[in-house]
Amino acid sequence: MLIRTRRDFMRDAIRTVSAAGVLGALGKFGEINAFAQSGSGYQALVCIFLTGGNDGHNTVIPIQTAQQGFSLYQNARAGMGLAQGSLLPIHNGNDVYGLHPSLPEIQSLYNSGHAAVLANVGMLVKPITRTDYDTNNSSILPNALFSHSDQQSQWQTSIPTGLGSTGWGGRMADLLQGSNAGATFPSTASMSGSSLFLTGQQTFAANVPGGSATLLNTVNSARAAGLQQLLTFNNGLQLVQAADDTLGRGVSYANALSAALASSTLATQFPLTGADGSPNLLATQLQTVARIIKVRQVLGLSRQIFYCNLDGFDTHGGQLDIQASLLSQLSQAVSAFYQATQEIGVDQNVTTFTASEFGRTLTPNGSGGTDHAWGNHHFVIGSGVKGGQFFGQFPLLTLGGAYDATSRGSLIPTTAVDQYGATMAQWFGVNSANMATIFPNIGNFQTTNLGILG
Repeated sequence: MLIRTRRDFMRDAIRTVSAAGVLGALGKFGEINAFAQSGSGYQALVCIFLTGGNDGHNTVIPIQTAQQGFSLYQNARAGMGLAQGSLLPIHNGNDVYGLHPSLPEIQSLYNSGHAAVLANVGMLVKPITRTDYDTNNSSILPNALFSHSDQQSQWQTSIPTGLGSTGWGGRMADLLQGSNAGATFPSTASMSGSSLFLTGQQTFAANVPGGSATLLNTVNSARAAGLQQLLTFNNGLQLVQAADDTLGRGVSYANALSAALASSTLATQFPLTGADGSPNLLATQLQTVARIIKVRQVLGLSRQIFYCNLDGFDTHGGQLDIQASLLSQLSQAVSAFYQATQEIGVDQNVTTFTASEFGRTLTPNGSGGTDHAWGNHHFVIGSGVKGGQFFGQFPLLTLGGAYDATSRGSLIPTTAVDQYGATMAQWFGVNSANMATIFPNIGNFQTTNLGILG
C-alpha cells in the first residue's frame, strides 16, 4: 500500500490547480487599508513590459523636426540605422517622425488619434543634467543604472535608490480597494508569472496563464474535493495555515474566473501566430486580458490592472532582425487588443502602455547590436488617450551632447518613470494627496501629470 504524506498530497493538488488555471499568490485581498479610495465607473490599466531593453532609437525616429533632421540619426546610428524610405511616417504638429517599419498597426492607431508617444522617459531620482551625471553623485542617480535586474525592479517599484517589495501597480490597487469591494477575483492579474509591478501590501496579483479557455477550468475530481477539505482543516500551525489560506484563495479565484469565462466569447481575432508560424505570446496574453475585462461585472470589478510581458529585447547581436520580429508582434497584438476593447465597449476606459527597463546606445557595439543605455520612448494606447501627438521632450541625437550620458548615445531621461506612472495613477482615480504613497520621489518633479490622458 502506498502511504502518501501531506506534502505529496499538496504537491499533486497544486499541480491539479496549476494545470487548470489560476494560482493566485494572493494576500489579504479583502482588507481595506487606512488610505483606501474608491472611484466611479470602470477603468483598467494594461502594462506591456518589453523585457531586455527595447531600442527606442529605431522605434521612433526623427525625420524632419524643428530641432534635427534625419542625417543626425544616420550619423549616430552608423550600421544600425534604418533607411528613411522604410519608415512609417507620423506627425507631431509640423514635425515629421518615422516609426519602425514593423509597426503599421501602431502607426494606424497613432494617426487615428488612439495612440501617443512619450519621449525619453526613464528612471530618475530627480531631474538631472549631463554635468550632474558627471559628478557621479550617488544620491541623485538610480542604483546600478545599466543592470537589467536592478532597472526592471526600479521601473516596476518606482524605488530608484533601494530595494522595493511592492510595485506601483500594486500600491495603486491597495489605495483603490474600495472600488472592488465584494469582488470574487483580484483587481490585479499577471499574464506572465509573478509580477513585482502588481505586488501590493494588501493586494497580490493572480497569475493567469494565457491561452485557450481549457486552461482556465479547474478539475472537478476527488482530488480537488480532497484538497478543499484539507485546506479548510485548522491544524493550528500558523505557517501551514497561511499557506493553506493562500492556496485556498487561488482555487476560489480560479473557480470564479472559470465560471465567468465559460459562456464568454470574443469576436475579435487575435494574431496568435506570426507569418512564419511562430507563436505571438503577447497576443495570447492580451486575448486573455480582453476576456477577463469582458466578464468584469460578473466578477464584481470596477478597477483592474494587468501585467503582460514581451521578452527578447536584449539585442547585443542580431538586433535588426530580432527587433523587427518583436515589434511586429507588439504592433499586431496591441491593435487586436484595442479592437477587442471596442467590441466590449470599454475602449475609452482601458489604457495600454509600454515599459522597458532602459533604452539602448545610439552607437552600435560592433557585434550587430547595441548596449544598455537609459532613456527610452514608449507608447500609450486607448480611446481615452490624447493621441496623434508626442509628450515629453524628444532629445537631440548628438553623440556627446547635452542629453548623452556616456558619449555613445545613452540618453539622460527628460521625463521620469514617476511622472509617467503618476499620470496613469491620476487617470485611474488616485487622489493627488496620496500620490507620494505610490511614488515616494514624485515631489522632486514639477509636473506630475503629463496630460496624456483626458
